[in-house]
Amino acid sequence: MQKQKLKALGIIFLLMAAISHATAEVTLVRFGPEGEEKPGIIDFEGQLRDLSSYVNEITPGTLSPASLEAIAELTLEDLPVVAGEPRLGVPLTGIGKIIAIGFNYINHAAEMEVQLPEEPLTFMKATSALTGPFDQIVQPRNGQKLDYEAELVVVIGSRAQYIAEEDVFNYIAGYTVGHDVSERAFQRERGGQFTKGKSADTFAPVGPYLVSTDQVEDIQALSIWSEVNGEMRQQGSTADMVFGVREIISHLSQFMTLYPGDIIFTGTPAGVGDGMDPPQYLKPGDIVRIGVEGLGEQRQIIAPPS
Repeated sequence: MQKQKLKALGIIFLLMAAISHATAEVTLVRFGPEGEEKPGIIDFEGQLRDLSSYVNEITPGTLSPASLEAIAELTLEDLPVVAGEPRLGVPLTGIGKIIAIGFNYINHAAEMEVQLPEEPLTFMKATSALTGPFDQIVQPRNGQKLDYEAELVVVIGSRAQYIAEEDVFNYIAGYTVGHDVSERAFQRERGGQFTKGKSADTFAPVGPYLVSTDQVEDIQALSIWSEVNGEMRQQGSTADMVFGVREIISHLSQFMTLYPGDIIFTGTPAGVGDGMDPPQYLKPGDIVRIGVEGLGEQRQIIAPPS
């Protein structure tokens, strides 16, 4: 009898754990005109629902485990469906840092003819480069070598400092898609600093969704791709990263404190325009599409300098 009770309790515990695990699954968006975005959530049927009656904005504070759990427990049917196809913005506001990892796919390092890094090669992108996933990318003045890079982006949900690799996923709120737009001449011919070639306005499209971690079974087994004017250019997998998400986040936390709302671009696979022979850079009028399996896709038109 005692064994049966213990077995029953064990089953109940597992069911409760499964329910708790499932309730953390949320897909967040921000929708509306630039500067006037409202918070939204994608329901189980793929419909966009207005979340503004529950939260004013999707901010770093919204990304805490307790906050995401509370949002996941909402009855989505009670939230109004958003009509039409509104513009989607960056899926969170208040981003403090944009950190990026260079040459982090084996085949990309090979096409760029560089040795694999021994530690994650780290650079920063300016937060002023942030833009929505379907907004235009504006070619900067004097920029002649505009390039595309499809990337998985990690969104930090809890303050992280000196964390071990085995604890990394406790500090991640979710994932999204990022386009690490690059101006190669600025990057390599104007003083040797990556940041110069990565930080022009509109050079960091992020979104469309912020997908909670519980919805991704294996972050190191996602397809990632890009397409230019209908031609597939990048076809990779996060399995090919030199440094995986665990290693990247733990490593960064040894050098700087990561805060909720910080985002990390984790590198791009082979197939960028700069690696082609001859190089094929983006020009005004080109259409770029990029995506990551399970996280959605982006589409941008290249606009001439303003």
